Amino acid sequence: MAAAGDGPWLDEAAGRLVRPFTVSDGRTEPSIALDLMSQVMATGVTPLGYLGPEHAQALDLCRSPVPVAEVAAQLKLPAVVTKVLLSDLVGCGALTTKPPAYHHTPTDRSLLEAVLDGLRRQL
Repeated sequence: MAAAGDGPWLDEAAGRLVRPFTVSDGRTEPSIALDLMSQVMATGVTPLGYLGPEHAQALDLCRSPVPVAEVAAQLKLPAVVTKVLLSDLVGCGALTTKPPAYHHTPTDRSLLEAVLDGLRRQL
């Protein structure tokens, strides 16, 4: 039985019924630069044209500022596929983005330790 919100796209026994890169039409390069720590947030603008169910799910997750990595985790999709979906939504004005909130280099020891601590809590 599928988890809540997964709909027909996930089956416990079979796994994901749609291959992740099918979701992005095989695209592996987002149209805008997004870092895993970039914050994305819905603007309230309704996207024009057809968006797949994953676009709608991503948009729903972005009601408040959320990092790209969190959206990928919630969608259970690879980060590169999620970046493509989010860049589509930014391109049509449905999302806004801002750079990561850290003030140091991305390899700052305190940042890496905080990420490691968070991962350990999840395991």
